[in-house]
Amino acid sequence: MLIVEDEMVVAMLVEEFVAELGHEVVAVASHLEAGLELARTGNFDLAVLDLNLGGIQSFPIADALAARGVPFIFASGYGAAGLPSRHRSRAVVQKPFDLDDLNSAIERTVGSATRGADDQRVSADRA
Repeated sequence: MLIVEDEMVVAMLVEEFVAELGHEVVAVASHLEAGLELARTGNFDLAVLDLNLGGIQSFPIADALAARGVPFIFASGYGAAGLPSRHRSRAVVQKPFDLDDLNSAIERTVGSATRGADDQRVSADRA
């Protein structure tokens, strides 16, 4: 799993949750450029993206993941508010979130990815 989060304490908490849920964190990025590079080239099957990275929205990372067919979850203090139409169907966990919130989002995301990966790629391409 890829975690993109600019607040290190939050990133460590998400890593802990991910491990507790039985998943492996492959990479962590704290800013847009590193997250974008990993989104384009990294080897992982799911990502959790902070919506706001130091005042910069993570949508380029989301777009790169969508283009590769890698499912992802947004994490935001504002919930789904402000998501562009091309990403409104994506799971969002509202900060602060707990283990159960993240687990539910992972289950929804992984389930929808296996049911409709082709549909998601088409939707991302059209947006």
